[in-house]
Amino acid sequence: MRITIKRQIDTNPKISLIVSTYNWPGALELCLKSIEQQTLLPFEVIIADDGSDESTEKLIQAYQMAYPIPLIHVWQPDQGFQLSRIRNKAIAEASGEYIIQIDGDLILNSYFIQDHLNFCKKGTFVTGSRVMLSEKLSNKLINKTSIKIPFFNSGVSSRINGIRSKLLRNYMADRYRINDIYFMRGCNMAFWREDLIRVNGYNEEFTGWGREDNEIAIRLINVGLKKRVIKFGAVAYHLFHRHNSRVNLDINDKLLQEAVAGKKGYCRIGLDQYT
Repeated sequence: MRITIKRQIDTNPKISLIVSTYNWPGALELCLKSIEQQTLLPFEVIIADDGSDESTEKLIQAYQMAYPIPLIHVWQPDQGFQLSRIRNKAIAEASGEYIIQIDGDLILNSYFIQDHLNFCKKGTFVTGSRVMLSEKLSNKLINKTSIKIPFFNSGVSSRINGIRSKLLRNYMADRYRINDIYFMRGCNMAFWREDLIRVNGYNEEFTGWGREDNEIAIRLINVGLKKRVIKFGAVAYHLFHRHNSRVNLDINDKLLQEAVAGKKGYCRIGLDQYT
């Protein structure tokens, strides 16, 4: 089946796709290839780079030369895991009204952007899911620079997250784990930019892996927004990698609980530094 690719020119809202990355150009290249093949291209792609070396910069520069949409590289020095900070810098750079956020180790289904656009709704933010790929299959895809993933391959798990169904998607949107503050996938989320500004973006008190996505979700809920889950749509395939260090998780858990208990909306150290 031939897939028609459309540019996002007059579509409202204008979409900025933010892709976070750190020192894994092999995975990022597959991600960029899958973005190119979207049925609906975002208005722009912003690479939120948390201190990668020059190999990532060279990859991005090579793709910028012929990429069908603006490809913007936002980089900061490597000072450890500072995902909240680089995401804020990317959000400040974004010109779109609607921001879709992914990680650079995802391969996107060709309808990913279209599904998110069809799902977006004022007064809400969105979290999605992912299909998991084995280490063997991930290495094979990277070595071949391939984004073709057979659905029934033995290296694919969480297959249910690879099903696209408008009927099921609409049914699950306001039912599936909407009150579970720990069900949040920062690798597949979407927000209205004005709502991110309202809560001052990501809380940069979070350093190291964990809970920054849950905490921003709590603050968005505290200012009156509703969480929706896009299941059976916006399909993404997650390349295998070893877990990041959890050394700061206890501290980050404490910050999360403070946001819950204090019903916080606005964070002290956040997006306003860059806007």
